[in-house]
Amino acid sequence: DSDNKGRGWILCPGGTHLNSIRIDGDISLGGLFPVHARGNEGKACGELKKEKGIHRLEAMLFAIDRINNNDTLLPNITLGARILDTCSRDTHALEQSLTFVQALIEKDGTDVKCLGGGAPIITKPERVVGVIGASSSSVSIMVANILRLFKIPQVSYASTAPELSDDTRYDFFSRVVPPDSYQAQAMVDIVKAMRWNYVSTVASEGNYGESGVDAFIQKSREDGGVCISQSVKIPRDAKPEEFKKVISRLRENPNARVVIIFANEDDIRRLLEAAKKANQTGHFIWVGSDSWGSKISPVLDLEEMAEGAVTILPKRQSIKGFDRYFTTRTLENNRRNIWFAEFWENNFACKLSRHALKKGSGLKKCTNQERIANDSKYEQEGKVQFVIDAVYSMAHALHNMQKELCKEEVGFCSRMDPINGTLLLKHIRKLNFKGIGGNPVLFNQNGDAPGRYEIYQYQIRNRTAKYKIIGNWTQQLHLDIPAMHWPGGGRKIPYSICSHPCQPGERKKIVKGIPCCWHCERCDGYQYQADTYSCKMCHFNLRPNENHTACRPIPIVKLEWSSPWAVIPVLISVLGIMSTLFVVVTFIRYNDTPIVKASGRELSYVLLTGIFMCYATTFLMISAPNAGICSLRRIFLGLGMSISYAALLTKTNRIYRIFEQGSMSVSAPRFISPASQLVITFSLTSVQLLGVCIWFCMDPSQAIIDYEDQRTANPDLARGVLKCDISDLSLICLLGYSMLLMVTCTVYAIKTRGVPETFNEAKPIGFTMYTTCIIWLAFIPIFFGTSQSTEKMYIQTTTLTISVSLSASVSLGMLYMPKVYVILRHPEQNVPKRTRSLKAVVTAATMSNKFNPKAGLRPNGEAKTELCDSLETQGGFHYITYTKAIQTLQTHEQQK
Repeated sequence: DSDNKGRGWILCPGGTHLNSIRIDGDISLGGLFPVHARGNEGKACGELKKEKGIHRLEAMLFAIDRINNNDTLLPNITLGARILDTCSRDTHALEQSLTFVQALIEKDGTDVKCLGGGAPIITKPERVVGVIGASSSSVSIMVANILRLFKIPQVSYASTAPELSDDTRYDFFSRVVPPDSYQAQAMVDIVKAMRWNYVSTVASEGNYGESGVDAFIQKSREDGGVCISQSVKIPRDAKPEEFKKVISRLRENPNARVVIIFANEDDIRRLLEAAKKANQTGHFIWVGSDSWGSKISPVLDLEEMAEGAVTILPKRQSIKGFDRYFTTRTLENNRRNIWFAEFWENNFACKLSRHALKKGSGLKKCTNQERIANDSKYEQEGKVQFVIDAVYSMAHALHNMQKELCKEEVGFCSRMDPINGTLLLKHIRKLNFKGIGGNPVLFNQNGDAPGRYEIYQYQIRNRTAKYKIIGNWTQQLHLDIPAMHWPGGGRKIPYSICSHPCQPGERKKIVKGIPCCWHCERCDGYQYQADTYSCKMCHFNLRPNENHTACRPIPIVKLEWSSPWAVIPVLISVLGIMSTLFVVVTFIRYNDTPIVKASGRELSYVLLTGIFMCYATTFLMISAPNAGICSLRRIFLGLGMSISYAALLTKTNRIYRIFEQGSMSVSAPRFISPASQLVITFSLTSVQLLGVCIWFCMDPSQAIIDYEDQRTANPDLARGVLKCDISDLSLICLLGYSMLLMVTCTVYAIKTRGVPETFNEAKPIGFTMYTTCIIWLAFIPIFFGTSQSTEKMYIQTTTLTISVSLSASVSLGMLYMPKVYVILRHPEQNVPKRTRSLKAVVTAATMSNKFNPKAGLRPNGEAKTELCDSLETQGGFHYITYTKAIQTLQTHEQQK
């Protein structure tokens, strides 16, 4: 029976040493498998591992049988084996692996003694040319350090620690599974595909767990977007309290629901048990490495705790030939496996020996009629394919080396004895063959296999729990997210994020030291979200949109003709212009009547022109600004007022000088003729024009859009104001000269307040100036007090135009409307007034005209008439003063 061939024992009298499987052959391969779990309380080995131990061990035996029965692969060469139990402990595995190098150490057996004192039966140790294993990375690392010293190649079927990729330290190590650096990248891709950015990690102490987590952390940092909340390590031989502490640490950040696990299956199971005791069912989302894969043992009776777990396993195929082989194994045909009897008892919950049965244990005696898969649950372990591929890798490398060394010879030739480990390694690294699962088997320069993974999820449907393939990873991730189910049967992907995404228009303010945690800060005011982490101010002519993600133009506004702010000033101006034109027409028609003459026709028409211009200014102020309109505003805004107040100032000054001079001398004051008055008026006005001309030269007028004028705290209310480039200060300077004339005129009005009402409009001018001053005193606080208002443009423009129009209206109403009323409604009063007390004076003045023909003509003759018409009987001092003033004027006329 080939199954029993080579079953060898190393015996001492009185005892049997059953710690390995030996199969004789021309070339022997070593095997390292975790047949048992780690022992407790000083014991090296613990309970049997049915899947990771027995399944994988049998896969090596299955592969050796196939190779030995294959006439094309290693023809006439029989493979043997020496298989050891690592007991899932690196130190124990190191002790066991020393048997692989016994044949390389020259030593006689004279000092070998048995405990009973008898002579030992010494079987010469076979030479192991290569080792299949180990499973755990920590075990592989420990063993690799020994094997490399003796140049024995090693091919692992499950060790994935990135550390083993270091060809300078582990140069004789190869593996048919990809390193965890690929697996870590796949796990990072899964986490990012699920939009998780805040996860915790759990690692079993040792090379596999710690290196796997380190690789995951490194890859997550390189890719960015994933942060580690907690990184917890499970110590070797951890007690239940240790797992309770692990769960407590994982619960410290409840937002980090996803837990990345690089741990052995024992630690995985105990971790799930601790989570169940802590009542955390459905809270954690587990992402397990290939040590979890699709195994049943870690989740048995813990299905609800493991629901939704995403696990990774190197891409594999279920080997049907192995299923047929394994399910036909019995105690009779599988005696070469020294641990198969223990597996049989464990698998069928029975005992082979009646003496081993205990009352109340619930166990029965094995009948030897039990059958795997019929009388027990069976599912092929995930690494079976890789064990077979590892054995075939050794076989193909030996086959290629035999062809190179033995040339035409068939079988094991002398040139192959002893096997050169360095040459064998060279042929291993050159391999590229089709594995038993259909995938190519090859190695890179570091002895690593390419990364090919299948992604599983542990799902519960209809009260049935099973692993379902939901995707794969071959350099990039392919994931069927709609096929995934989460705790509670939902399809909505659970959150595992430190901070929720910021809303549009909010920037992330990263928490120091934790790039995946942030506070969201609103881009306020005129800021917009420039990028994820910063807000920037919009350009001065822009404002942010509603969600502050971009900038948009600020609307441009101007004073429209239809605006209520414009309607009232325009109405006042229209009425004022009509009234002014009416007065002008009336004065022209009654130009030679005493009232018109007495008003001083020349200055009256100048004053009326200024009043007209004041009213017309309103239309310039409301018109849409452009270079032309702005130029006209500069010219006419102050010009109308300057003309008006220059004319009034000239009038009041003339009256003041006449009566002031009359009280001191009979000689006439200078420059009191109408022509002189016009010259004085235009001279005063020219100062205004000169200032405007200088302003034009220094700063040409232009229309601008002022974005600061209505730049409100709320950007939605911000407006750009289309206006002329005239600042508030420039406007005051523009009106300042007119104000100076107005104040001066007011001073003269006060000085001439003692002049009789009927004399030359002194008192009406005074009332006009007093009222005008009040208007402009009210204008100043209104104008400047609204400089911060959102309605500034409207208020200031309306206030200015109304103030100018009211000033003009006061002058028009007080100085000319009474005269027009008398002219039109009481023409009988529009005749010269002669008082008896002054008849002699008037007669003298008339007689004086006969001697001086020029005196009867304007301006001096008319001036006498105006003075006489304005004079009434006052008596006393005033009578004497006015008489002297007239006599002075007559003397002045005669001289001229």
